[in-house]
Amino acid sequence: MNIVILAAGQGKRMRSELPKVLHPLAGKAMLAHVLDCALSLSPSRVIIVHGHGAGQVREAIATSHPDPRIDWALQSPQRGTGHAVKQAAPRLDESTSTLVLYGDVPLIARSTLLRLMQSAGPDKLALLTVELADPTGYGRIVRDAGGRIVRIVEEKDADETERRLREVNTGILVAPTGPLRRWLANLRDDNAQKEYYLTDIVGMAVQDSVGVASAHPSEVWETMGVNSKRQLAELERSHQRSIAESLLDDGVTLADPARIDVRGTLRCGQDVAIDVNCVFEGQVLLGDGVRIGANCVIRDARIEAGAEILPFTLIESSRVGPSARVGPYARLRPGTDLGEHAHVGNFVELKNTSMAAGSKANHLAYIGDASVGARVNIGAGTITCNYDGANKHQTVIEDDAFIGSDTQLVAPVTVGRGATIGAGTTLTRDAPPDKLTVSRTRQSTIDMWKRPVKPSRKS
Repeated sequence: MNIVILAAGQGKRMRSELPKVLHPLAGKAMLAHVLDCALSLSPSRVIIVHGHGAGQVREAIATSHPDPRIDWALQSPQRGTGHAVKQAAPRLDESTSTLVLYGDVPLIARSTLLRLMQSAGPDKLALLTVELADPTGYGRIVRDAGGRIVRIVEEKDADETERRLREVNTGILVAPTGPLRRWLANLRDDNAQKEYYLTDIVGMAVQDSVGVASAHPSEVWETMGVNSKRQLAELERSHQRSIAESLLDDGVTLADPARIDVRGTLRCGQDVAIDVNCVFEGQVLLGDGVRIGANCVIRDARIEAGAEILPFTLIESSRVGPSARVGPYARLRPGTDLGEHAHVGNFVELKNTSMAAGSKANHLAYIGDASVGARVNIGAGTITCNYDGANKHQTVIEDDAFIGSDTQLVAPVTVGRGATIGAGTTLTRDAPPDKLTVSRTRQSTIDMWKRPVKPSRKS
């Protein structure tokens, strides 16, 4: 199958320098959503018709979808949908059908397209249509007395009777490629917009005695296009609501289905509970019994069974082990790996650090480029001084060590098994196992010392 994706429009109503099809929905460019769906159908080739911001669009897709089946056709100037498909026509394989999609209709479902393709068969023209309570702005589907589609009329060219029709054209269609090329060659611009309408091929198909079939989407919002930031926001909410309903159907407890955003893939085990205003990005796995507190952001992470993530926590490219507890107000940066029953508390930041089972950093600490053993206690105010201005260095804290509050561990340095580091220590050399290491100046009291005072102001 050939797939043509129309992505040449400027999108003036978006009021943005970014090409319309690159605006993100659920964390991914609209065009990338359409491409993912298109490629899932195993086409022989995908031709993207681009125009406005052509270089930017090509660069973005080359990065996100380096697929050899993707080809490009330039539409300049943009003179309508029929003109756009015509630019792709020389690249189409005539031995198979052609599916036409739109880069600003990002949520079309694979199952809907399969149903449309089945309606088309090998030799019919098949249109994806939908019934709208308010069809304003859409081309109307005109059927004869027997219910057969005979043409599509654009709203600006429709009479009063036709404007009352509620079945509308979504623009998505499948056509046999040979006849499609012939119909495209015969398009004319004698209409109110002076454009070449792709919809005019329906009348040509009827004249050529080619069957015109139709199919409907599972959800109306699958076919909704985006021409403004308002429409983009509305479609985002429809999409997120659909994701939330799928999670609920899978047994996930959501405190409020209207206040969750999934910008990637979220997989959940049994008895998972998610509080309000949480954002999940990239690939996220929540194991059985995981609880996510309010206002958390979790990106490309694995949260294992029984773990609890308390409110206002940020986790990125990390693993949280079984029954671990993180937060509130904690940050796990890339490369963090927490063991079973580990605790990371409020205002603690970990980066590129492994922390084994039962270890704790409960408040006000920074641990970076470190290997922390089991059952270690890290006191408040502890930091690993891992960066010398040019290079990062490793800190090793072995099992059962105790790090007193306000300690600076100047890497590279090792704290031996069972060692205790006294509060306020700046550790610049390895601390031996099972001993107390402390570095402090001697406390003294200075007699006759007076605190400075501000000079009095003269009136």
